Amino acid sequence: MRVDKCYFCSSPCYPGHGILFVRNDSKTFRFCRSKCHRNFNKKRNPRKVAWTKAYRKTRGKEMAVDSTFEFEKRRNRPVKYDRDLMGKTILAMQRVQEIKSKREERFHANRMKDAKVVKKSQARVEIEKSIELLAPAVAKREEVMRTVVDKARERIAQRKRQRGQKVSTGMDES
Repeated sequence: MRVDKCYFCSSPCYPGHGILFVRNDSKTFRFCRSKCHRNFNKKRNPRKVAWTKAYRKTRGKEMAVDSTFEFEKRRNRPVKYDRDLMGKTILAMQRVQEIKSKREERFHANRMKDAKVVKKSQARVEIEKSIELLAPAVAKREEVMRTVVDKARERIAQRKRQRGQKVSTGMDES
C-alpha cells in the first residue's frame, strides 16, 4: 500500500481516496480532497494559503530543515522481501518518528518562548491603557474574597453543627 502526499497541502493521500489529476504533459498531481483540487484549479499558491504545510514551513511555524525528513523520501528501488529486514525497518521507522516528534516539541517550545514575552508586554500595554476600568474591580475583588471566605466558614460550621461536633468560629476567642 502506497500512501502518497497531496500535491497542494502535503497531507497523506491514502489509496482509493482523493483525486488524481493528469496534465497534458503526463505529470500527475494527487489531491487528498476536493478542497485541494479546487484551490489548485484556481491557481492558488500553497505557500500563501494558511492551512497548508507549505505555508506553515515558509512562515517558520514548522521545521523546514531536519535530518529526519530524509527518511520520508520515496525510494523506487524494489527490495526482495526479508522478514528480519522488515522487522528492523519498522523498528527504525518508530525510532525516527520518536526523534522527529521530540524535535518538533523542542522547536515549538523555542518558538513559544519568544511569543510568551511578547504576549506579556502586550498585556501590560493593554492594562496601562485601560487602568481606570481595573481600579474599581481590584478594590471590589478584596471585598468579594472576604465574603466568599466568610460564607465558606459558615457552611463548614453548619455541617459541624449537624454532625454534633464542637464549632470554632475561626477567630481567636480571648
